[in-house]
Amino acid sequence: MADYGGWKPYVPVAERRKQAEQLVAKAIKAGKTLSPIAPYRGAIAKTFWGKAWCDNLEHYSDYASRLPRGRTYVRNGSVIDLQITTGRIRAQVMGSSLYEIEIDVTACPEKQWRALSVECASSVDSMVELLQGKLSAAVMGRICKPGSGLFPAPKEIKLGCNCLDWAAMCKHVAAVLYGVGARLDQQPELLFTLRGVDPGDLVSSTGANLSGAGAGPASGKVLDNVDLGDVFGIDIDTEPFADAPPARRKRTRKEAAPQTARTPGSTASKSSATAKLTPKDNVAAPDMKSSPAAPKKPKPETQAGASKTRRSAASQKPAARVSASPKPPKRRG
Repeated sequence: MADYGGWKPYVPVAERRKQAEQLVAKAIKAGKTLSPIAPYRGAIAKTFWGKAWCDNLEHYSDYASRLPRGRTYVRNGSVIDLQITTGRIRAQVMGSSLYEIEIDVTACPEKQWRALSVECASSVDSMVELLQGKLSAAVMGRICKPGSGLFPAPKEIKLGCNCLDWAAMCKHVAAVLYGVGARLDQQPELLFTLRGVDPGDLVSSTGANLSGAGAGPASGKVLDNVDLGDVFGIDIDTEPFADAPPARRKRTRKEAAPQTARTPGSTASKSSATAKLTPKDNVAAPDMKSSPAAPKKPKPETQAGASKTRRSAASQKPAARVSASPKPPKRRG
């Protein structure tokens, strides 16, 4: 085995990627949760927040000579785990072996953050607009301003890796820092988490109330019906309104029901028939008996039966008529 002065032999990219996939599968099988940066080509970051993070790192001369070595690592999927919490970044990078990286980031000073919030709050209307990076050029310039903006300066970042490289920023650390830029493309709110600030402080108070949440008046300032009645000296009905009856359609003459002629002895109406009479009333009670029922119509006969009945009636002799009137009395002479 060749001697590399204590350094481990170089591992090709394909071999590193294979080892990284095996380690990820093993960790998942053991119940661990990993958050890797998937391999990709092209630009490391594509959104406002991701690009601004990478530009801020490249702006400082302290990092300029070490960062390019990390681009290859982050693009080929060597960062198998990246966790961002308040003030800390923890990661695992697959090189010639597996390396552990810890990066501490100082929280944004309160005075600096308060000044930034006051200057930007009048221009940011919503949280969605803020996280999507849809900001004016003035706000973007203020947030990204070196030294007084939201992004950390080199003096606010403490780097750590367990590899043998004596440099403060090795290629593994550089890969992790670029990985943060790629992660902010998907989760821009993690930048505010890392810096220990609330993104809501940058949102305008006017814009925050546009949703209408909690827009109703305070309960103590609302007069109920009882209070209004005492003030104006009136009675206010608090019962709910009954549903209005459906409107009746006007009937035409043809549709109007025919009125029945009143006959003596018949009931005038249901109301008069059911009316109760007191002892004081001297009016005789109307006859409550109903009128006699109409005679039933004979059933229609067939044509043969009708002709037979007519022939039998014609053959019979007419009966002698009996005078119903009495004989006149004899006249006396």
